Amino acid sequence: MLDTFQSFTTAFADLAWGPWLLWLLLGGGFYFLVRARFTPFRYLGHAIDLLRGKYDNPDHPGHISHFSALSAALAGTIGMGNIAGVALAIKIGGPGAIFWMWMTAILGIATKFFTCTLAVMYRGKDDAGELQGGPMYVIREGLPKRFHFLAFFFAIVGMVGCLPALQANQLIQIFRDLVFLEQGILAPGADPFYYNLGSGIVLAVLTALVIFGGLSRIARTATVLVPFMAVLYLAAIVIALLMNAEQVPAAFAFIMTDAFSGDAVAGGSLLAVMIYGVQRGAYSNEAGMGTESLVHGAAKTDQPIRQGLVAMIGPIIDTMIICTATALLILVAGTWQGAEAEGVTLTANAFSSLLGPVGTVIIFACVLSFATTTIFTYSFYGSQCASFVFGTRHRTSYQWVFVASIVLVSVMSIEATVGLIDGSFALMAIPTMVSAIWLAPKVLAEAKIYWKTLPNLKPN
Repeated sequence: MLDTFQSFTTAFADLAWGPWLLWLLLGGGFYFLVRARFTPFRYLGHAIDLLRGKYDNPDHPGHISHFSALSAALAGTIGMGNIAGVALAIKIGGPGAIFWMWMTAILGIATKFFTCTLAVMYRGKDDAGELQGGPMYVIREGLPKRFHFLAFFFAIVGMVGCLPALQANQLIQIFRDLVFLEQGILAPGADPFYYNLGSGIVLAVLTALVIFGGLSRIARTATVLVPFMAVLYLAAIVIALLMNAEQVPAAFAFIMTDAFSGDAVAGGSLLAVMIYGVQRGAYSNEAGMGTESLVHGAAKTDQPIRQGLVAMIGPIIDTMIICTATALLILVAGTWQGAEAEGVTLTANAFSSLLGPVGTVIIFACVLSFATTTIFTYSFYGSQCASFVFGTRHRTSYQWVFVASIVLVSVMSIEATVGLIDGSFALMAIPTMVSAIWLAPKVLAEAKIYWKTLPNLKPN
């Protein structure tokens, strides 16, 4: 049964992630970059001021601050995509896949500026009268009626794509590999089914305790955990790389040469390197997927451009910085070559190889933090999609399905979980990018007005 499901999800992901999606994501990002004439990049300093709360106003419409919105969004992106996802990219797509992750991040900066600005510009009310943001509301409020079916398409696919498949699966895997096997609680070669199932039940219960508190509780949790653990994770990698500084230039060179040759990937296909790099990059920073708009659309602001600027910081942190650090660690450690380990275990092996037992403790703590905060954030994403399709009264029903899915994915293979999420994310990109490209002139007009107000802008 599980083998059949794995075959289905793999075929689903392969079909959804055809070359056409590369054109949509990379081409769309390039379009945004050119149309904006790189202007938003000049205001990264202002974006940091916004993030610091310099212009926050509690009376503005929305639910959470700029900082909380970015923290919650980063809780969804800084996680298994940066740890397990990078390891998968190198293992399956070769080191060259990292270059294409960088490309999605650079273009993703522009994409997030547009999509998250639109999430505030075209906020709409749900059936309970609450102001909400996200691609489905952008489509409903901003596009002609003949395109409104795309709003439901996004929400339906989003309910599947936002299930915590990879996060729960990999969190349970690292517990099994670094705790139960290392301590002899689980014998090597033993069937891990009952361990996985039991761990899935425990994780499901813990998740339920947080997610039923709503976005405010999720944002508070993310605001505390994400910055601290991100700094700890990066600091550990920087130390490991400094201890092996002579190997870092060669690792960078390997990424660049393999990006255009595909020699390190099975079959030597350059297209395979590109597709897998873009897949993992899209999953890492979520630019163009639409999920980030769901939480950025909840920010307290009356200036849509502000949230677009804050959202731009996301791809810089999660892909350009954290994913790059993870990739260099794995390449310098050399644990990706010929190893049976995959996903989060491959990254954990790199940590322990370069930092010893301390590295194992750090990666364990970071995975625990990143995976759980991502699960919490994804529960909000999925609940928003379910509320749009079925009404807010059924939000709790979806949350129970979300919790139950943790138990299910705990006994699935990593290939099956990755296929399910990759395929769903690919389909979510269609309505998100179509609506953003359609409404791009509206964003540019709004931005032109906002840039003019900056010289006279005063802190609150």
